Amino acid sequence: MVREDGKRNFALREDSGEESVFSGNTPRQAALKAARRLDPAPSEDDADRTEIRLREKGTDKVHIYDGWAWNETAPDDKPDWMPEEITEANVSKKGIDHLED
Repeated sequence: MVREDGKRNFALREDSGEESVFSGNTPRQAALKAARRLDPAPSEDDADRTEIRLREKGTDKVHIYDGWAWNETAPDDKPDWMPEEITEANVSKKGIDHLED
């Protein structure tokens, strides 16, 4: 379901049963937001990939990604409020499942 601002909502179901909602213009944008919440590794090479399943609200689609996160030093021209170490993330699309009624 597309909102007035063009963004779509995607629900991430945790193992505990809780759902977090991420929004974005594309499923990848929402998956990147979800991946930044993963436990970050010291570097991208050391990061473990975790499967992220995002259900698109209003449809029967479940977008499946591998996501990973790592810590990185903030750029030299960072604003004053930004911490010295930031979390970066990346995702790789695995496919789409369709929910059955």
